[in-house]
Amino acid sequence: MPVGTQATVKGVTPQQLLDEVDPPIILSNTYHLFLRPGHETVRSLGGLHKFMQWPRAILTDSGGFQVFSLNSLRKISEDGVLFQSHLDGSPHMFTPESTVDVQLALGSDICMVLDECLEYPASRTAAKTSMDRTIRWASRGVRHWRERMQSIGANHALFPIVQGGMYADLRAECAGALVDLDAPGYAIGGLSVGEPRELSQEMTGVAAPLLPREKPRYVMGVGMPDELPEYVSHGVDMMDCVLPSRNARNGYLFTSEGRVIIKHSEYKEDSRPVDPNCGCYTCSRFSRAYLRHLFLAGEILYSTLSTIHNLRRYLDIMRQMREAIISGTFPDYLTAIRRDRAHT
Repeated sequence: MPVGTQATVKGVTPQQLLDEVDPPIILSNTYHLFLRPGHETVRSLGGLHKFMQWPRAILTDSGGFQVFSLNSLRKISEDGVLFQSHLDGSPHMFTPESTVDVQLALGSDICMVLDECLEYPASRTAAKTSMDRTIRWASRGVRHWRERMQSIGANHALFPIVQGGMYADLRAECAGALVDLDAPGYAIGGLSVGEPRELSQEMTGVAAPLLPREKPRYVMGVGMPDELPEYVSHGVDMMDCVLPSRNARNGYLFTSEGRVIIKHSEYKEDSRPVDPNCGCYTCSRFSRAYLRHLFLAGEILYSTLSTIHNLRRYLDIMRQMREAIISGTFPDYLTAIRRDRAHT
């Protein structure tokens, strides 16, 4: 899922996203939209889809990750988390129930429960305490969501989030408890918080097989292009990450032949497209030399063209995997990816 934190995927219009990237779903951020412009404002303007002119599905996270990254600006209790806005210092409270209400006001197709996301490393005691609270919050959030669904008569999914730090038994315990909630789908959170990438895969490999195969399984905040097949090999269906768009803006382009750091002098007179195997707008029209010129000149167009390409690269990988699964060749696809990674 491309990340549209503040109701926009940075650098591209919704139409460009549809025409060149073609994602079935994007992600927006509850915390940021709650603070600005406010969920009630978005509701009054017809919901997030109309507000940002996006006709397809939208997933919103609960805001938990952003709140817990505030450190000294928040206080956790059993009720929820009291935090100060990073914009003006104003106090706010997120509870398992209120975050569901905020996301429903936004009109999210897929909402996330409020969870506690720990930094890495965390002690086993801290991970256990956090996991238990996450389970209790998930139970409250799902209960409130079911009540709201009965009253509004609309179809909005809610996913609980597996936590447990980097402890396999805690991850398994959390997954088992959340499955009992019989939610529409499930997420695995608390990864990509500074741990080694091998550990991210290990925790996913523990939790994902314990979640219902017939329901969507979503790993939050991952990963590099060659890591996507590894997550899918564990049974993961959905992922999101700021890497393709953020790295694009910083001059780091992903291609089928490896990375391109566009500011390097070797591309000054390079007439080739960024990726000769990509058919996106950027690669079909512009040279590496032109993109390098735009980047060094600080031109806004660079961010648009590079973001289109990087997002297209990620979505092409997902499409390739989907086709491989359907054709029964995914094991061969995964072997080839691992072989190529070993040679780079």
